[in-house]
Amino acid sequence: MSVRLIKASALVPSGDQQAAGKDFPFDLGSQGVHEVTEAVHGDWTAAMGFALHALRKTRPASVLWVSQPHFQREHGPVYAQGLYDWLRPARPALLSVSPSKASECLWVIEEAIQSGVLSLVVAETGPISFTASRRLSLASERHGTPVILLMPYGTQGSTAAQARWRITALPSAPNPFDDRAPGRARWQATLERCRTAPHATGHVFTLSADDEPLSLPMADGLAPYPMAPGAANEHAEYGWFRGTG
Repeated sequence: MSVRLIKASALVPSGDQQAAGKDFPFDLGSQGVHEVTEAVHGDWTAAMGFALHALRKTRPASVLWVSQPHFQREHGPVYAQGLYDWLRPARPALLSVSPSKASECLWVIEEAIQSGVLSLVVAETGPISFTASRRLSLASERHGTPVILLMPYGTQGSTAAQARWRITALPSAPNPFDDRAPGRARWQATLERCRTAPHATGHVFTLSADDEPLSLPMADGLAPYPMAPGAANEHAEYGWFRGTG
């Protein structure tokens, strides 16, 4: 198991929608255990991007990032300088741990929660049992440390986590300056389970990234009306997910 300390800043998400209202994204990164999974093999980057936006929203003071070596070999390790720039201006300390076994990964997560000194735990891990998810959920509730579990596309079955998200990468939005160039990144986030908002279970959110700070609006195609002038400033004011669909 290798451990290294990284200096980082704070992560910001963006994009809300009318259907789930002010509850979106349902305490992701701020309360309880949330599972964020890729819809198919190849959506890992989209799933991680969704989770990173949650970190930027919550502006944690200290974060433990747990990643098993095989995830690093397949997807690459977290880039420290990128996290530092992304988390600006909060710049929390990020402790990175690489346990070699799945059992070690779960042990590290639970011990980190129980330490009471971390603002957030993020872990790249494989599917876990219901019993393991319940242990983590109870520990998270007891000690007040939120957890985000990044999980591969094969993740199915019961979970005691507060919510499970399944993320799909979508074609980018049209580029307003060059129709041959890619535009804003777009994702589809399906809320498969949510204990705190069961009415929202099954809802599908289509999100698009935005260059404005603290902004990730809903895709324009879902908007019931045109974006009003000055909407970008609203994104910056409200922070998190700002959308129109």
